[in-house]
This record gives sequence, structure tokens and C-alpha cells, in this order.
Amino acid sequence: MTFDFADNICLENNRSLLRPLQHTDAEGLLAAACSDPDLMRYSTALINSPQLLAQYIRTALDEKAQGIRYPFLVIDKTSGRYAGCTSYASIVPADERLEIGWTWLGLPYHRTGLNRNNKFLMLEYAFETLGADRVELRTDERNTRSRNAIMGIGATYEGCLRHYKIAFDGFRRNTVYYSILREEWASSVRGRLAAGDVSV
Repeated sequence: MTFDFADNICLENNRSLLRPLQHTDAEGLLAAACSDPDLMRYSTALINSPQLLAQYIRTALDEKAQGIRYPFLVIDKTSGRYAGCTSYASIVPADERLEIGWTWLGLPYHRTGLNRNNKFLMLEYAFETLGADRVELRTDERNTRSRNAIMGIGATYEGCLRHYKIAFDGFRRNTVYYSILREEWASSVRGRLAAGDVSV
């Protein structure tokens, strides 16, 4: 597996456009970031003000420059609006694995099929273009909505890492891990996502 952080990765279908996040995206993302006071309840960072969102984007782009994370802007093509963000991270080419995470969408885009389309594009690119053997997903143990969405894709639960991260409010959160393997993508997950046979 190869991954070049200098690549301009753009992923698109008839519903979603994922393109590299830029500093100038802050203004367009603000409405989505402020759409729900509980949006980042289980996160390690808040985004619900111009200053907090700008800091979030700075951190994401700093991590991209360090080769830690590749952040995307999510555009909802039905409205043309900026809907949220997602990322590739924990990229280990030698082991043919990476993570999909740091995903958030504004409240108007929840349960609309946008996240399903995003995940399809990211998984398709990871397995079929990058050559990944394993894609990881993780979330706060308390985040039932996220856990249900991950399991709805067809990911396999692998366990819980206790006190793995400190949330923005100081809470020591447990992190649950899931994964999808290349053969699972090919045999079942791809078809389910493409057919819309999931609720994400």
C-alpha cells in the first residue's frame, strides 16, 4: 500500500464530494459546525464558534503536514453546501492499514444518506486504489449513534481501549475499535453500501 500526503485526493459520486480541507473552508463550514450544540459531545475538540472551527482546521492541516492525518471537506452535492469533515489517519503503508475517522456532519445532513456515500467513497479508495488490507474505525464508547452507524456499514467490533483519550471536557473516554478487511469489503460491505442497504 502506498499513500502520498502531497496527493490531491478528490472522491466523488452523485451525492458526495470529498476534497482536501483548506484554511479557507472555515466560513463555509461554520453553519454546519454550529447546527447542533451536541454535535461534538464525544469529541476531543469543539468547533461551534468561528475561533474554535478555525483552530480545528489549523490542527487538521498541521497534522496533514506532519503526515499524521489527511482531512477532507465534505460537500453535499444536492445542496452544494459544506456539510462537515472526515479524515484518513493512522496510515501504515507497510502493514496495509489505515483509519477512517474524525468524521462529523452538521445536523441537517444526519440520516440523509450523505455519510453512507462518504464511507463508500473512502472505503472504495482505501481498498481498491490504495491497496489497503484493513480499515479501522473507532469512536467513544458512549457514542451510540456512531457505533450503530459503524456496525451498520458491516464493520467488526474488536474491543475497547479504556481511558484511551481525554475529551474536550476532561472526561477520560473509552474508545471502541472496529475494522473492515479487504475480503469483507469485496464479499459483502461494498455491495451493501452501494445498494444503500445500511442506515448510516
